[in-house]
Amino acid sequence: MRKAFCALLALASAGGALASTTQMAEALVDLTLEELSGIVVTSVSRRGEPVSQAAASIYVITGQDIRRSGVTSLPEALRLAPNLLVARINAHDYAITTSRGFLSTAGNKLLVMIDGRSIYTPLFSGVLWDTHDVVLEDVERIEVISGPGGTTWGTNAVIGVINVVTKSAADSHGLLASGYAGNREDGVAARYGGRAGDAHVRGYVKRFDRDGFTTSAGAPARDGGWRHQGGFRADWRGSGDTLTLQGDGYEAKREEAAGLRTLSGLNLLGRWSRALGQEASATVQAYYDRSERDHAGGFAEELQIFDVEAQYAASPVGRHRFTLGGGYRSADDRTRFSPATAFIPADRRLHWLNFFVQDEITLHPQLRLTLGARAEHNSYTGWETMPSARIAWQVTPARLLWGAVSRAVRSPSRLDRDFLAVSNPAFPNLSGSPQFVSETSKVLEIGYRAQPSAQLSYSLTAFLHDHDELRSVEPRGGSFVIENRTEGKTRGVEGWAAAQVMQAWRLSAGLVLLDQDLVNTPGSTSNVFAEGNDPSHRWLVRSSHDLGARIELDVQLRRMGALPSPHVPAYSALDARIAWRAIRGMEVALVGQNLNRRSHPEFGAPATRAEVPRSVYLNVRLELR
Repeated sequence: MRKAFCALLALASAGGALASTTQMAEALVDLTLEELSGIVVTSVSRRGEPVSQAAASIYVITGQDIRRSGVTSLPEALRLAPNLLVARINAHDYAITTSRGFLSTAGNKLLVMIDGRSIYTPLFSGVLWDTHDVVLEDVERIEVISGPGGTTWGTNAVIGVINVVTKSAADSHGLLASGYAGNREDGVAARYGGRAGDAHVRGYVKRFDRDGFTTSAGAPARDGGWRHQGGFRADWRGSGDTLTLQGDGYEAKREEAAGLRTLSGLNLLGRWSRALGQEASATVQAYYDRSERDHAGGFAEELQIFDVEAQYAASPVGRHRFTLGGGYRSADDRTRFSPATAFIPADRRLHWLNFFVQDEITLHPQLRLTLGARAEHNSYTGWETMPSARIAWQVTPARLLWGAVSRAVRSPSRLDRDFLAVSNPAFPNLSGSPQFVSETSKVLEIGYRAQPSAQLSYSLTAFLHDHDELRSVEPRGGSFVIENRTEGKTRGVEGWAAAQVMQAWRLSAGLVLLDQDLVNTPGSTSNVFAEGNDPSHRWLVRSSHDLGARIELDVQLRRMGALPSPHVPAYSALDARIAWRAIRGMEVALVGQNLNRRSHPEFGAPATRAEVPRSVYLNVRLELR
């Protein structure tokens, strides 16, 4: 890998001579706060709307934010959102949730999409973060909603939605080559885009090698590994029609205590949209996703997912704007037993069918009421309903007051119904239950978003979640069974702000305060922290400063409160990046992460958890157009 990085340095040096005769990519310029508030998002209502008018607690991570942070993976990029809680478990695995809690290795209430493709696994209704990767330079934005999105996106969007949106192939012409090398990780990526007839096309390859961590006890965590990936995207735009076709394939190997874990997969997505005039449009999307994993010790899984959905956004009719649609999803999940873990039956085909409708009603030029409902059928519990109502008062063009009431559902996964573990020291003979039902949450939110001046913007949200039928683990005759015997409330506030101190210096900050009160129903003895080991507070402060025309300095300090059970001490982490734009289109950056201490734990039991180490690396990026 270091040889590949040295080759990239040579290419960058050659680029210096080439710059005089070759048109190179324009340097990215920070968006102003007014431009940031005008970014069009689609995750709240399935219609494009400026983030300043979206009636939800939404934060947008821009591609510029990602570049200036110096991060090398998608989970690390998510740390930039103040309404997300990101805990690194080891070199490859993460526990990620929103400000609404339920931080867990088996987190199952957060819906994550990449270009409209849901990446949650029906194995436990969560995300296996070691399976998914993107070329970060091709990310246009990441829309992060904290709060329920079940009416819009379906079951499992209980506490939030993450939507990763990559650039159109039309916006990524030319050659991009980037690479980094450091004390913990090396990686390279290359992408080339251009025109092919009436289409815009790009293709990419990338690879990284990552060293293993060390446990809190000082032993090797045996979690190092490598991954390579490639893919393409093609976009056509005609008279009122757009068509996108894209796909990825990957292979990875990583260490674990019993040996090697092997991962591989591919996906293919197609999306067609037609503008029908007078703000009406129709969209059809379908994708196929196949993944395989083989764990040392015997457990293996082969998963195939097919998903198709259609949406129609109608023209305004009087005060009403309707959006409606539906979709079908199937998952063919095949597992192989290990001596300790099994799913019974080993193979299962699951189906989901959904219909949704939404009506945006203009009550007054400054007052909008959005009513929505979704009906979704799953293979375990049949039909589930998810209604919502959102109201938005545009107090002034730069001030929005909004409120929402919603019902969200987390439908059962294979872990809840089919799981069997026979050698877990804490829970011998742990099994799922055919009586496990859907978890539900009733949610109230009130938010205020404002930009009182061109130099200041902020957002504040207060929330209350009332949870029922949460997952619990109950003793039953010498064994343990997964049931629905936990309930309770989570309440809190979240907020963030950005200030343009000077034209070349921006400060931003975010804060989350969380009060979680989960209890067992009568007769239950389950550990309520198993559902969410959440800190009571989290904050971050970030400074982005241009030191002249060619040098950038970015510093971020983040603080995570202590996790209660298993206990993880509170910690602070200091990250910094200094970059030099040597010539137009070429950038060299020195990045340091966790600079304030040698290592710290972020998740897990003291005896076995890995410590996240300090890391330093050099990054070179070259873009020729």
